[in-house]
Amino acid sequence: MTELLLILVFLIVSIGFVFAALFTGWFVRPNVKEADKVATYECGERPFHKGWFNYNPRFYIFALIFIVFDVAVAILMPPLSVFRQTLSDGSSISAWIGIAIFVGLLSVPLFYVWRRGDLEWIKKN
Repeated sequence: MTELLLILVFLIVSIGFVFAALFTGWFVRPNVKEADKVATYECGERPFHKGWFNYNPRFYIFALIFIVFDVAVAILMPPLSVFRQTLSDGSSISAWIGIAIFVGLLSVPLFYVWRRGDLEWIKKN
């Protein structure tokens, strides 16, 4: 019962701290009404055209390809880190086969994207 009471006290104190910090900030900060302060993009620079513009979708394709291969490298790190132990145990052929299968499976989408021309910044139609 005392554990639940401690959790309740901690919850009340933490919520009280959040509201006290928000109230203190609202009370202390200056309230300046300027046109630049209500602008969507406030960074000290005045916007010179609309905020909505055509964004090149190649950035998304490159980002997705990077994420796929970044995760693949993260998945490949544990087998590579114990590869030295498998070499000393004499079972290195199974480690080689496992790594080769993984890299082979990973190279299939890379060749597909490369063949399709998605790695080219300016695509030839």
